Amino acid sequence: MTAPSPKLLLVGGNGMLAQKIAALAKADYAITAVDLPEFDLTDREQVLSLVTELKPEVVINCAAYTNVDGCESEAALAERVNGTAVGYLAEAAKQVDATLAHISTDYVFDGAKETPYSEEDAPNPQSAYGRSKLLGEQALMASGIEKFFILRTSWLYGPGGNNFVETIARLAKERAELRIVADQVGSPTYTGDLAQAVLNLLALKDAAYGLYHFSNQGQCSWCEFAVAIVEQLKKAGETLAVEKITPIATHEYPLPAPRPAFSLMSKQKYVAATGAKPPQWQESLRQYFSER
Repeated sequence: MTAPSPKLLLVGGNGMLAQKIAALAKADYAITAVDLPEFDLTDREQVLSLVTELKPEVVINCAAYTNVDGCESEAALAERVNGTAVGYLAEAAKQVDATLAHISTDYVFDGAKETPYSEEDAPNPQSAYGRSKLLGEQALMASGIEKFFILRTSWLYGPGGNNFVETIARLAKERAELRIVADQVGSPTYTGDLAQAVLNLLALKDAAYGLYHFSNQGQCSWCEFAVAIVEQLKKAGETLAVEKITPIATHEYPLPAPRPAFSLMSKQKYVAATGAKPPQWQESLRQYFSER
């Protein structure tokens, strides 16, 4: 008889990252995916009840309130979803001795550095979203859970969700000129690569638990990213209205939430632990368009 597959509880199962994780993990895990409205991560009793009943070996939390500007006007909700609720999940996972993998963000940093952020750098979030995500990291740590991974990522895009790539794809068909911020630098991350990174960490035999950074390799501004997206749209034979992409400064496109000017993160710790090197962002963008 073959041993039963380990149970994986995927929280935020309808999201674009969770969909990729489910597709990649289905061969190795028995997956239970949960999301709103049936499952409310901010309801402690519901979280504890589900986890103690299911007794998963692994819990992956992809659930988050990710509307960065929305968080500014709904800071209390952001704190409940991205902060306090993560503590409930950690508490529940600890009770059943499950490993918890939790997704966090580059927005925990202020963007004032000029070299890539490491896991040792002190967070200093400038937005309600960043503060709420840092609260989630702290709630997880405070739970006393030992078997956990926190994976910070940046500029996430992929099929099945709202993201910058799809926004540019839509606007490029509607407008002759796109004005895109050119003084914020980071690294895009394809959900397929992040999903694989989560599974790579979970597969480690030496239990190298803790905090990691992961994004695609290389760096660009939002404007450079937009140019690359439009190039891929043209290669795909899409009919576009856009003729010009104009770089602008952050102050020319004011938004409720401040963004980090520089949010590149070092992946050295992840590479050292897993032996897996993240693909270049341009390569992953091409991969996305081949699947799109």
